[in-house]
Amino acid sequence: MASPRLRPAAVAVGCGAGLAALAWLAGTIAVAAPSLTRRRGRPNPADVRIESLDGLSLAATYLPGAGAEAPGVLIVHGVAASRRDARANADWLAAQGYAVLAIDLRGHGGSDAAACGYGWSEAQDVHAALAWLRQRHPGARVAVVGVSMGGAATLIGPHGPVQADAFVLQGVYATFRDTVRSRIAPAGGVGLAWLLEPLLSLQTRPRLGVWPSRLSPLAAARRVTCPVLVIGGEADVFTPPAETRRLFEAFAGPKSLWLAPGLGHNGVSTTTRQDYRDHLLAFLRGAIGVP
Repeated sequence: MASPRLRPAAVAVGCGAGLAALAWLAGTIAVAAPSLTRRRGRPNPADVRIESLDGLSLAATYLPGAGAEAPGVLIVHGVAASRRDARANADWLAAQGYAVLAIDLRGHGGSDAAACGYGWSEAQDVHAALAWLRQRHPGARVAVVGVSMGGAATLIGPHGPVQADAFVLQGVYATFRDTVRSRIAPAGGVGLAWLLEPLLSLQTRPRLGVWPSRLSPLAAARRVTCPVLVIGGEADVFTPPAETRRLFEAFAGPKSLWLAPGLGHNGVSTTTRQDYRDHLLAFLRGAIGVP
């Protein structure tokens, strides 16, 4: 029979083990990106396939814009989304004359199935897509529009920030640990967010092979010197305005910040509002030129 003094310790250990097991299960569900893969629809003349750096096949849509000399725009979506979410803005940018490539990251849309890497693994897709677009528009300047996780994937990863001529970053987290806390806090409160965050964040080591500190657009931003437009939502609780400002301040080169009035995280990720397009077009014309 256990000593009365040992019972509280045994209960604490049991509760801790149970909490850790639940956190691991939650992490397993969170990275189960193959469930996000959709069926491929009818062939479209604008649809292409791109091979990622590690051999995965990516679905993409390519709109040539004004021609071979047109500046290019690579659009990268966020988690649980696809290039379809960017189609309206892609069509609009192509109508302005820009060559546009919108991709499905691994595990999303029509691309090969893969676990979610929250930008770390997906960075290989962005590097490959940027190289593909540059091959078709040699000598032209190219900007990347990265949304949420897609924006993180343009900055972090084994190869560092992609070599774009300009970045547009929409609703992008500053650090992985920040975004984990921000997603727990609205439902469970700040205290629970700080309690559970280490149990979830530290799973990046066994799952991705890197510590959560490597999933840090904030740290990568200091290596970017090209023009950057950082966009956040004033009503975003997952990437709060204060976090967006921290990321903005880390960039060393020419930069602009716009906090979209009234938009939350999903809104700022998929917006087609005219004020957004006005900011985006003005930035692209200044950063990569007018087609």
